[in-house]
Amino acid sequence: MNLGFVDSSQSHVKLAGQVAVVTGGGRGLGRAFARSLAAAGASVALIARSESELAETAAEISDAGGTAIAFTADVADYTAAGKIIDQVEKRLGPVDLLVNNAGVATAIGPVSETEPRDWWRCFEVNLLGPYLFIRAVVPGMIGLGRGRIINVASGAGLVPIPNLSGYVTSKAALIRFTEVLSKEVHEHGISVFSIEPGTVRTAMAEQVLESAESERWMPWFKAIFDQGRDVPPDYAVGLVLMLASGVADDLSGCFLDITDDPAALVEQARWIRQEGLYALRLNKLK
Repeated sequence: MNLGFVDSSQSHVKLAGQVAVVTGGGRGLGRAFARSLAAAGASVALIARSESELAETAAEISDAGGTAIAFTADVADYTAAGKIIDQVEKRLGPVDLLVNNAGVATAIGPVSETEPRDWWRCFEVNLLGPYLFIRAVVPGMIGLGRGRIINVASGAGLVPIPNLSGYVTSKAALIRFTEVLSKEVHEHGISVFSIEPGTVRTAMAEQVLESAESERWMPWFKAIFDQGRDVPPDYAVGLVLMLASGVADDLSGCFLDITDDPAALVEQARWIRQEGLYALRLNKLK
C-alpha cells in the first residue's frame, strides 16, 4: 500500500493552548490520537465506557507531562455529551478540536438473521454519538469563531459489503453528515472532516475477528490480518494531527484517508469542491 505523505509522525504540529476532545479515547486508535494530540501540546478530554482503560490513557498522558481528564460515558447517552462538554469547558477551556472516534461493528451476518437491537447499536454509537458531541461543542466553537471536528468513518461506508449492513450504512451516513455539517458551520470558521484510518488491529477489530459470525460471514476480514495487509495506527495519527493543525481547512467536508496528502490537495481545493470529489456522490450516465 502506498501510504502517501503519512509516515508515523507529524512532530512539527503544535497545538499548545488548544483543548481536544476524543471519544473512544480509552484504547486503540482513540488512545493513540489522544496521546499524540497531548504530545503536540493540547489538553485532552477522553470519553469512553471503560473507566479502567480511560484511567490508563490519562495516566500515560500525565506521566509524559501532558494534561488529560477522563469521563466514563456511553456516547449514545442523550444527556451525557452536554454535561461532559460543560465540564470540559469549565476545567480546560473552550473546545478547539473534537475527534469522534468511538465506534462499533455489531450485527454481523445477513440482514434477515441479525438482531435488530445489535443492528441499531451501530447507528447509536457510529452516528448518534458524533451528532450528540457535535451538537454540544458547536455553540462554543461558534463563539470562538473557529474549531475543527474530525469524524472517524470508514472506507466501508463507500461500498456495499454483504453481511455488514449496520456498520457500512452507519459509516456512510457519518460521511454524509460530515458534508452537511461542513456547509452549516463554514461561515463560523469551523472545519469538519471525515476520515478512513485504514484497517488497524484495534479492540473492535479483535472482537470482530474472534466472533463466530465473522468467521462464518466475513472470512476475508481475517485474511487481511493473516496476510499483513493491516496498517499501524501511526498513519491515522499523522492524518489527524495534520487536520488538527489547520493546514487542510480548505478541504472541510471532505472524506480523506491515510493515502491522501491533504496539504497537496489544498492547492486543488476549489476544483475538488466544484467536482464533488472526496465526497459521497451518485454517478449517472451522461
